[in-house]
Amino acid sequence: MKVIDHLNASKSTLFSFEILPPLKGKSIQSIYDGIDPLMEFKPKYINVTYHREEFIYKERENGLLEKIAIRKRPGTVGICAAIMNKYDVDAVPHLICGGFSKEETENALIDLQFLGIDNVLALRGDSIKTEASFRPHPEGHRYAVELIGQVVDMNNGNYLTEDYQLEPTDFCIGTAGYPEKHFEAMNLSTDLMHLKNKVDAGASYIVTQMFFDNQKYFSFVRACREIGITVPILPGLKPIKTLEHASFLPKFFHIDLPEDLSKEILKCKDNKAVAEVGIEWGIQQSKELKDAGVPGIHYYTMSNCSSVKAIAAEIF
Repeated sequence: MKVIDHLNASKSTLFSFEILPPLKGKSIQSIYDGIDPLMEFKPKYINVTYHREEFIYKERENGLLEKIAIRKRPGTVGICAAIMNKYDVDAVPHLICGGFSKEETENALIDLQFLGIDNVLALRGDSIKTEASFRPHPEGHRYAVELIGQVVDMNNGNYLTEDYQLEPTDFCIGTAGYPEKHFEAMNLSTDLMHLKNKVDAGASYIVTQMFFDNQKYFSFVRACREIGITVPILPGLKPIKTLEHASFLPKFFHIDLPEDLSKEILKCKDNKAVAEVGIEWGIQQSKELKDAGVPGIHYYTMSNCSSVKAIAAEIF
């Protein structure tokens, strides 16, 4: 079932969450261990992130450097199929521009269709460690709006090859929104313009980047509505769990922590105390959002479900 159909059919706020594929070498059980405790809250769908390959350089005997591709987190397509088979819940694989040609993207979508997976979250993706800024695949997409366009083309039966006709796909497409703007955008207005372009291209719903101040989400939704974006906008929440998060999350995701939250974190002596603060903050955020009638709340678990479970137990 498509995410947009779940949202349209529900009379209350839906619960959903996102997981990471396991590190290379770990079994599928590590995925199940992160999902099992959250199934009591009846998620309608589970997102699975996709991580592009990175590169290392090894010195050869002749002194030259050899570029070697490595993939630390394999298996997004397979994980989605396993989740749907084991839990009878829809899985939403992330689809990214970085590191993929249009042909590779088409092949991935063909595989997803074959497996009965009819949802994707279309993202540009981040730069890898060896890139100063995002660099698209030479034969791929530079922007998420282009990736959305390819999925829509396939939904209309238009594939890259013109030699023969293939069956149209039927994907529901989600996309990302940034209440505090994407860090590369000139300003919030241009960022909203890019978001509207993605919706106009075919995205059926929006999932936001994590935020810790609900007023920024509410302002973001109002701004979206004012420029004609009418699709559901799902808030994305991430409970803070460690002292490291207090500096890492603002730096990596380009977000602000509210002053009240930062004060409570600075009082903490260890990560256990930080996690308790994160849970309480997440509960209050979720209560306010649910009371406001948001269509769903999407939690970023990073494959560690303990804090999300504590929050969901109070909300769902």
